[in-house]
Amino acid sequence: MTAAAPIKLVLVDDHALVRQGLADLLSRGAGMQVLATTGRADETFDLLRQHQPDLLILDLRMSPTDGITVLKSLRERGETTPVLVLTMSEAAEDLAAALRLGVRGYLLKDMEPADVIEAIRRAARGELVVAPSVAGKLAAILQSGEEPGSAAALVKQLTGRERQILGHVAVGMSNKAIAKALGISHDTVKLHVRHILAKLGLSSRVEAAVFAVQNRAALGGDLR
Repeated sequence: MTAAAPIKLVLVDDHALVRQGLADLLSRGAGMQVLATTGRADETFDLLRQHQPDLLILDLRMSPTDGITVLKSLRERGETTPVLVLTMSEAAEDLAAALRLGVRGYLLKDMEPADVIEAIRRAARGELVVAPSVAGKLAAILQSGEEPGSAAALVKQLTGRERQILGHVAVGMSNKAIAKALGISHDTVKLHVRHILAKLGLSSRVEAAVFAVQNRAALGGDLR
Protein backbone atom coordinates (compact mmCIF):
# COMPACT_ATOMS: atom_id res chain seq x y z
CA MET A 1 0.00 0.00 0.00
CA THR A 2 1.38 3.40 -0.97
CA ALA A 3 1.81 5.85 1.91
CA ALA A 4 -0.33 8.97 1.74
CA ALA A 5 1.46 12.06 0.47
CA PRO A 6 2.33 14.53 3.23
CA ILE A 7 0.21 17.64 3.65
CA LYS A 8 2.33 20.53 2.38
CA LEU A 9 2.23 23.72 4.43
CA VAL A 10 3.48 27.30 4.49
CA LEU A 11 3.46 29.06 7.87
CA VAL A 12 3.18 32.85 8.34
CA ASP A 13 3.47 34.18 11.90
CA ASP A 14 5.50 37.13 13.14
CA HIS A 15 6.41 35.44 16.45
CA ALA A 16 9.57 33.44 15.76
CA LEU A 17 9.15 31.10 18.73
CA VAL A 18 5.59 30.19 17.76
CA ARG A 19 6.53 29.83 14.10
CA GLN A 20 9.48 27.54 14.76
CA GLY A 21 7.68 25.53 17.42
CA LEU A 22 4.72 24.92 15.15
CA ALA A 23 6.97 23.96 12.24
CA ASP A 24 8.79 21.45 14.46
CA LEU A 25 5.51 20.02 15.79
CA LEU A 26 3.96 19.52 12.37
CA SER A 27 7.11 18.13 10.76
CA ARG A 28 7.56 15.32 13.32
CA GLY A 29 5.43 12.32 12.51
CA ALA A 30 2.24 14.23 11.73
CA GLY A 31 2.21 13.38 8.03
CA MET A 32 2.93 16.99 7.14
CA GLN A 33 5.71 18.86 5.42
CA VAL A 34 6.45 22.50 6.21
CA LEU A 35 7.82 23.91 2.96
CA ALA A 36 8.53 27.43 4.18
CA THR A 37 7.97 29.77 7.11
CA THR A 38 8.16 33.54 7.41
CA GLY A 39 7.49 36.29 9.91
CA ARG A 40 6.95 38.81 7.13
CA ALA A 41 3.42 39.03 5.83
CA ASP A 42 4.58 40.74 2.63
CA GLU A 43 6.41 37.54 1.61
CA THR A 44 3.24 35.41 1.70
CA PHE A 45 2.19 35.72 -1.93
CA ASP A 46 5.66 34.92 -3.29
CA LEU A 47 6.03 31.90 -0.98
CA LEU A 48 2.69 30.50 -2.12
CA ARG A 49 3.61 30.90 -5.77
CA GLN A 50 7.02 29.34 -5.19
CA HIS A 51 5.95 26.32 -3.09
CA GLN A 52 2.27 25.77 -4.03
CA PRO A 53 1.32 24.25 -0.64
CA ASP A 54 -1.89 22.43 0.23
CA LEU A 55 -2.58 24.93 3.02
CA LEU A 56 -1.38 28.31 4.23
CA ILE A 57 -1.41 28.63 8.03
CA LEU A 58 -1.73 32.32 8.85
CA ASP A 59 -1.70 34.38 12.03
CA LEU A 60 -4.03 37.39 12.18
CA ARG A 61 -2.50 39.76 14.70
CA MET A 62 0.77 40.61 12.99
CA SER A 63 2.68 43.87 12.60
CA PRO A 64 2.95 45.96 10.53
CA THR A 65 0.61 44.04 8.16
CA ASP A 66 -2.22 42.10 9.79
CA GLY A 67 -3.62 38.80 8.58
CA ILE A 68 -6.93 40.21 7.34
CA THR A 69 -5.02 42.59 5.06
CA VAL A 70 -2.93 39.65 3.83
CA LEU A 71 -6.07 37.63 3.08
CA LYS A 72 -7.66 40.49 1.20
CA SER A 73 -4.49 41.02 -0.84
CA LEU A 74 -4.23 37.32 -1.71
CA ARG A 75 -7.84 37.22 -2.95
CA GLU A 76 -7.37 40.40 -4.99
CA ARG A 77 -4.33 38.80 -6.66
CA GLY A 78 -6.23 35.64 -7.53
CA GLU A 79 -4.44 33.37 -5.06
CA THR A 80 -6.59 30.31 -4.31
CA THR A 81 -4.48 28.37 -1.80
CA PRO A 82 -6.74 27.33 1.11
CA VAL A 83 -6.00 29.33 4.27
CA LEU A 84 -6.22 28.14 7.87
CA VAL A 85 -6.09 30.93 10.46
CA LEU A 86 -4.20 30.16 13.69
CA THR A 87 -4.47 33.08 16.09
CA MET A 88 -4.93 34.25 19.67
CA SER A 89 -7.95 36.36 18.72
CA GLU A 90 -11.38 35.10 19.76
CA ALA A 91 -13.03 38.32 18.56
CA ALA A 92 -16.21 37.73 16.59
CA GLU A 93 -15.28 40.48 14.15
CA ASP A 94 -11.97 38.76 13.31
CA LEU A 95 -13.75 35.43 12.82
CA ALA A 96 -16.38 37.06 10.60
CA ALA A 97 -13.82 38.94 8.52
CA ALA A 98 -11.72 35.81 8.00
CA LEU A 99 -14.71 33.67 7.02
CA ARG A 100 -15.95 36.28 4.58
CA LEU A 101 -12.55 36.17 2.92
CA GLY A 102 -12.95 32.44 2.39
CA VAL A 103 -10.66 30.82 4.97
CA ARG A 104 -10.82 27.04 5.38
CA GLY A 105 -10.67 27.27 9.17
CA TYR A 106 -10.18 29.38 12.29
CA LEU A 107 -8.10 27.87 15.10
CA LEU A 108 -6.76 29.29 18.37
CA LYS A 109 -3.21 29.03 19.64
CA ASP A 110 -4.35 27.78 23.05
CA MET A 111 -5.79 24.59 21.53
CA GLU A 112 -4.18 21.25 22.34
CA PRO A 113 -1.44 20.37 19.80
CA ALA A 114 -3.20 17.12 18.88
CA ASP A 115 -6.40 19.05 18.14
CA VAL A 116 -4.53 21.51 15.93
CA ILE A 117 -2.95 18.64 13.98
CA GLU A 118 -6.31 16.94 13.49
CA ALA A 119 -7.93 20.22 12.40
CA ILE A 120 -5.18 20.76 9.82
CA ARG A 121 -5.79 17.26 8.45
CA ARG A 122 -9.52 17.94 8.20
CA ALA A 123 -8.92 21.30 6.50
CA ALA A 124 -6.63 19.61 3.99
CA ARG A 125 -9.51 17.26 3.16
CA GLY A 126 -11.69 20.26 2.37
CA GLU A 127 -13.62 20.58 5.64
CA LEU A 128 -14.34 23.87 7.39
CA VAL A 129 -12.79 23.72 10.86
CA VAL A 130 -13.41 26.15 13.72
CA ALA A 131 -12.04 26.13 17.27
CA PRO A 132 -14.72 24.87 19.69
CA SER A 133 -14.50 28.04 21.80
CA VAL A 134 -15.56 30.25 18.87
CA ALA A 135 -18.17 27.89 17.43
CA GLY A 136 -20.95 29.79 19.19
CA LYS A 137 -19.79 33.04 17.62
CA LEU A 138 -19.83 31.37 14.21
CA ALA A 139 -23.44 30.31 14.79
CA ALA A 140 -24.36 33.89 15.75
CA ILE A 141 -22.74 35.21 12.57
CA LEU A 142 -24.61 32.70 10.42
CA GLN A 143 -27.91 33.48 12.15
CA SER A 144 -27.57 37.27 12.03
CA GLY A 145 -29.71 37.48 8.91
CA GLU A 146 -27.54 40.24 7.44
CA GLU A 147 -25.92 40.09 4.04
CA PRO A 148 -22.15 39.68 4.53
CA GLY A 149 -21.42 42.70 2.35
CA SER A 150 -24.07 44.99 3.83
CA ALA A 151 -23.03 48.14 5.68
CA ALA A 152 -24.46 46.82 8.96
CA ALA A 153 -22.54 43.54 8.63
CA LEU A 154 -19.33 45.37 7.76
CA VAL A 155 -19.69 47.76 10.69
CA LYS A 156 -20.22 44.82 13.06
CA GLN A 157 -16.73 43.61 12.17
CA LEU A 158 -15.23 46.75 13.72
CA THR A 159 -14.20 46.86 17.35
CA GLY A 160 -15.39 49.73 19.54
CA ARG A 161 -12.00 51.42 19.23
CA GLU A 162 -12.03 51.02 15.43
CA ARG A 163 -15.49 52.64 15.22
CA GLN A 164 -14.21 55.48 17.38
CA ILE A 165 -11.20 56.02 15.13
CA LEU A 166 -13.34 55.79 12.00
CA GLY A 167 -15.51 58.56 13.40
CA HIS A 168 -12.43 60.75 13.80
CA VAL A 169 -11.25 59.90 10.29
CA ALA A 170 -14.68 60.91 8.97
CA VAL A 171 -14.28 64.46 10.28
CA GLY A 172 -10.85 64.83 8.71
CA MET A 173 -8.55 64.25 11.67
CA SER A 174 -5.00 63.07 10.96
CA ASN A 175 -3.50 60.00 12.61
CA LYS A 176 -1.39 62.28 14.79
CA ALA A 177 -4.42 64.24 15.92
CA ILE A 178 -6.40 61.06 16.59
CA ALA A 179 -3.52 59.64 18.64
CA LYS A 180 -3.41 62.80 20.77
CA ALA A 181 -7.19 62.87 21.22
CA LEU A 182 -7.36 59.23 22.33
CA GLY A 183 -4.12 59.10 24.29
CA ILE A 184 -2.61 56.31 22.20
CA SER A 185 0.45 56.07 19.99
CA HIS A 186 0.63 57.19 16.38
CA ASP A 187 1.63 53.64 15.34
CA THR A 188 -1.38 52.20 17.13
CA VAL A 189 -3.69 54.52 15.21
CA LYS A 190 -2.02 53.54 11.93
CA LEU A 191 -2.56 49.85 12.72
CA HIS A 192 -6.21 50.46 13.58
CA VAL A 193 -6.73 52.36 10.33
CA ARG A 194 -5.24 49.45 8.36
CA HIS A 195 -7.61 47.06 10.16
CA ILE A 196 -10.57 49.33 9.39
CA LEU A 197 -9.75 49.54 5.68
CA ALA A 198 -9.25 45.76 5.45
CA LYS A 199 -12.47 44.92 7.26
CA LEU A 200 -14.53 47.37 5.21
CA GLY A 201 -12.89 46.38 1.93
CA LEU A 202 -11.66 49.93 1.30
CA SER A 203 -8.35 51.23 -0.02
CA SER A 204 -8.02 54.77 1.35
CA ARG A 205 -8.90 57.09 4.23
CA VAL A 206 -11.09 59.11 1.88
CA GLU A 207 -13.18 56.03 1.10
CA ALA A 208 -13.39 55.29 4.83
CA ALA A 209 -14.62 58.81 5.56
CA VAL A 210 -17.27 58.56 2.84
CA PHE A 211 -18.38 55.16 4.16
CA ALA A 212 -18.70 56.59 7.68
CA VAL A 213 -20.80 59.53 6.54
CA GLN A 214 -23.05 57.34 4.39
CA ASN A 215 -23.53 54.82 7.19
CA ARG A 216 -23.75 57.15 10.17
CA ALA A 217 -26.74 55.27 11.60
CA ALA A 218 -24.95 51.90 11.53
CA LEU A 219 -21.99 53.48 13.33
CA GLY A 220 -24.19 54.92 16.05
CA GLY A 221 -24.85 58.32 14.53
CA ASP A 222 -22.02 60.24 16.19
CA LEU A 223 -19.01 61.06 14.01
CA ARG A 224 -16.33 62.81 16.01
